[in-house]
Amino acid sequence: MKSGFVAIVGKPNVGKSTILNAIIGSKISIVTSKNQTTRNSIQGIYNDDDSQIIFIDTPGIHKPRSVLGEMMDKASYSSIRDCDIALFIVDASKKFDEGDQYLFDHLNFDCKLIVVFNKIDETNIELISELKKKYQERYNPINIIETSAIEKFGLDDLIKSIKNNLEEGPQYYDVNTVTNMDLAFRIQEIIREKMLVLLKEEVPHSTTVICTDIVKDSNPLEIYCKIIVEKESQKSIVIGSKGKMIKKIGIRARHDIEDMMGRHIDLKLLVQVVENWRNSNKFLNKTWFRE
Repeated sequence: MKSGFVAIVGKPNVGKSTILNAIIGSKISIVTSKNQTTRNSIQGIYNDDDSQIIFIDTPGIHKPRSVLGEMMDKASYSSIRDCDIALFIVDASKKFDEGDQYLFDHLNFDCKLIVVFNKIDETNIELISELKKKYQERYNPINIIETSAIEKFGLDDLIKSIKNNLEEGPQYYDVNTVTNMDLAFRIQEIIREKMLVLLKEEVPHSTTVICTDIVKDSNPLEIYCKIIVEKESQKSIVIGSKGKMIKKIGIRARHDIEDMMGRHIDLKLLVQVVENWRNSNKFLNKTWFRE
């Protein structure tokens, strides 16, 4: 069978996670309209009759402004180095800008490369032709694929191109496995997604979530999580007037977690202040980016 590892890379908010979820047919990676939604490298596993493809959804590569940002970029670059094929996702609906130039200046590929122009339903011939010329000249990819992850257009062509460029290899995971991310991580990501949707401006980017306990022999299942913020003022915003915001976050997250697990849960959320956690190597290495 054909098998291998495929890194999904690109700028923030170009549709990397949406493409992964559409290919796998399950919500593996959280999706919002906000930049830098994905913080970790997340694996989604695609299986068919003659292949197993392990996709790695990486954080959007950007000019880092914190230790967290530096770690996110490091995770993306590491995934590229360790993969068999890289999918470079480009937003086909937007003109080349300084963020694209940053990637041109910093991103090199030692592996096989497929450039994927996503959001093809939102562009025009002139713009897509100009973008294709730039990326073809800079990277000379083995293939260029046009997709619309929302419309699920072009994904079959993308899978075909990947399979054509993978070697024969082993089956790394059971065919029923869709991700290697553990339950605690997936719960954390669901809660963080709800905060990204419900909270405004910088507040959701100043938060993270730590699942501290899952009481598996309880009924309903008890799940305990900490929402970490950087300032007392952010704590007040997350909790909201009379606890309305934290209740709303909890209700929406509980619904998705129950759908994922197929059972009722009791979700307990606690908000804690850890000042400047995004620039704390000690905190990040201990709680988020464990090697």
